[in-house]
Amino acid sequence: MIERLGGDFSVVLLVLGLPVLLGGLAACWQPRRSWPIVAFSLLPLLALAGLFYQVLPQGEQTWLIELGSLTLQWRANGLTLLLLLLTQVITLSSAAYAPAYLMEEIGREGKQVWLWPLQGVLATSLSLIWLAGDLLTLYIGLELMGLAAVGLMLLPGRVDALAAGMRYLLLALVGSLAFLLGVALLLGAWGRLDLAGLALAAEPGMVLWVAVALLSAGLLLKAAAFPLHAWLAPVHGSAWTPVSALHASLVVKGSFFIALQLWLVLVPEARVAAWLVGGLGGAAVIWGGLLAWRAAKLKDVVAWSTVSQLGYLLLGFSLLIGTAPQVAEVAWEGTWLQLAAHSLAKAGMFLATGNLIYSTGESHVRGLAGASRRMPLSLLSFGIAAISLIGLPPSAGFTAKWLLLHASLAAGYWPWMAVLALGTLLSAAYIFRVFRYSFVEDAEPLDYRRVPWSMELFALMLALASLLLGLVAEWPLMLLRAAGGGS
Repeated sequence: MIERLGGDFSVVLLVLGLPVLLGGLAACWQPRRSWPIVAFSLLPLLALAGLFYQVLPQGEQTWLIELGSLTLQWRANGLTLLLLLLTQVITLSSAAYAPAYLMEEIGREGKQVWLWPLQGVLATSLSLIWLAGDLLTLYIGLELMGLAAVGLMLLPGRVDALAAGMRYLLLALVGSLAFLLGVALLLGAWGRLDLAGLALAAEPGMVLWVAVALLSAGLLLKAAAFPLHAWLAPVHGSAWTPVSALHASLVVKGSFFIALQLWLVLVPEARVAAWLVGGLGGAAVIWGGLLAWRAAKLKDVVAWSTVSQLGYLLLGFSLLIGTAPQVAEVAWEGTWLQLAAHSLAKAGMFLATGNLIYSTGESHVRGLAGASRRMPLSLLSFGIAAISLIGLPPSAGFTAKWLLLHASLAAGYWPWMAVLALGTLLSAAYIFRVFRYSFVEDAEPLDYRRVPWSMELFALMLALASLLLGLVAEWPLMLLRAAGGGS
């Protein structure tokens, strides 16, 4: 039985079910062009528009789902809408990029048929995480997301892909076990799984701290947070390009989203522990930036950049937990805008990177020498995405870092201000290192392959979206403030 405390629940079911349905259809009739994917992807976007129509005028919507003695809670608010839209846009772009990529780079292999349903399951599981208001639904979404991500990583079938994928699976299972043990502790102590109920019932003590520690460790492992990040680069190095774009932009964000929500509900005043997580974030910004700067392979540069950029999100823990309301308000907006900016920029950068590797046949940064004359559009997409990652105006990355800087200044957290400045310099260093080799004029000529227009188009669109989001940043910020999207 479903108790509607909000709007029409069928719209939510459409948002969740359509990606899986479309993924199954694509597996049966594999698309050879991008336009059918774009056309059919309008369906989940229309369903999402219906959810916008429900939530924006009335505020947060809640649904209670009774399964016998078990009650699940789903909710939709401003933050949910922003993350659902982000998921739809990036999944659509990755799926539309895939036909030409599979045709030109992979060939007509039977294993590519699994790309579409796994992408559909991944989009649905992420949407379930954004909508969930209880620990059981969060666990189900987390497991579905992890299994779909592992399946996508194993698709290449090469030895390196299988080794990296199985390592990822093992670590994901360890993270899931830790998360499940934390859930069991909370259920045993207070007999509730809904977040709203736990916020009222949970009492400070050893049980709560052990549960939060287990939950956090499992989620941070899945999110490749420092120092649990070593698995990330090998996984991306062997994965298909559209899979890397999806994983770096969305999958690791799902675990971060759950962790931050749980901290805000269970331990909203744990300032010292939040400082510890913030310290890990600062270390991630610096260490990930250094590894990206030293990386020899182009995909490794982008992968280690993900570790560094995720550090900014971890800084949000220390600015949101145990701080003054005015600090938390600015940090809340900066954290989620940073997540959106990084997701769009990183997806665009991975697609542009795939184009560069496809055209030159070179996977190393040094192999790009002379590419500027033959591949200006791919380098343009890479550079536009880099503007947001570095944090240069007028990108959304600049606005997000400005908000985080303002929150750090208001809280008196001077070390975080130094981290933001140093992270910006390191980001510029590893980005300009790529361009340094690309603009070498006396390089030996390479046998370039022409990149299909659809692969160029969707890389450029995502990169531009990360830039233009900064010009309309007030819209996502208003979305976070309205419709129950605040912290």
